Amino acid sequence: MIWNRSRLRAVIANVGTTQLVIGGYTLCLKGVQRFSFRDSYHALLALSWPHFLLTLLLAHAGMNVLFALLYLLQPGAVANAAPGSFLACFFFSLETWATVGYGDMHPVTLYGHIVAGVEMLVSMAFTALLTGLLFVRFARPKANIRYADSAVVASHQGQPTLMIRIANGRRSLLYNAEAHLNLLLTRVTGENEVIRRVFELRLTRSRLPIFSMSWVLMHRIDKTSPLHGYDEAKLAAHDARLLLGVEAHDTTVAAEVVDMKSYDSEHILFGRRYGVSVSLDALGRPLVDLTAVGNTEPDVGPEPEFWGWEDRNWRDSD
Repeated sequence: MIWNRSRLRAVIANVGTTQLVIGGYTLCLKGVQRFSFRDSYHALLALSWPHFLLTLLLAHAGMNVLFALLYLLQPGAVANAAPGSFLACFFFSLETWATVGYGDMHPVTLYGHIVAGVEMLVSMAFTALLTGLLFVRFARPKANIRYADSAVVASHQGQPTLMIRIANGRRSLLYNAEAHLNLLLTRVTGENEVIRRVFELRLTRSRLPIFSMSWVLMHRIDKTSPLHGYDEAKLAAHDARLLLGVEAHDTTVAAEVVDMKSYDSEHILFGRRYGVSVSLDALGRPLVDLTAVGNTEPDVGPEPEFWGWEDRNWRDSD
């Protein structure tokens, strides 16, 4: 990696900033407190699994190091521990923390009993908090939604239409699914002031009572659409990004699930449409190929019979 002055200035300018990832889109926030003991619960839940486990390991080791040093303050506080041995006191602390009590080492002085008693209280509180955090992280429902790799702008009923195909990746139903699509555009004024504007894109159907298979979200690009008059070059010039939010009720865990996905200008394809991913099996049952959710083809010829689980003919007949 080659470092130059401009890159170094950019790195220095970003010192103290926090990155917020929204559906794959990264925002930099300055002045946000990264960690607060008053909101430690939220901070621990927001950590990734590797960082969460590393934090627990460091906290566990740090507390045992602290109590090992406390045992060392009074020589002879722990029976059968080598005089001045930090390792002996550390392993005795581990045994006390876990309430194992092998018996070869034990407190023999009043000071040792007091430190051991305090450590037992701390360890019980730590275990209770750890159990709660692990339960919440495992029990927290997540939407397993498959997204097409790119959004497409294709002709639908003679009208340019922005489309995004999604699919339910779970083996259970998502009830009362609702989608929200927003467009982010960046404009630079004559005074070199950067303005970020957000437009809500109206979907032809934003709610699906039963989301069981696949769903093609559509936004008609007419004169009232914020995308009217845009092509690939103009979208790239304005650093256009699509932010898609999906929320639904998971019938298995009886809880609301929320998921987000973003598409930059490079992943908004003009003149392409989604290929067929829904068919009928030998018994006439709908069959969705989740591996083909993102497949695209040139927007040439008649529209596919199935855009998604919602048959185009059914929708047109409503």
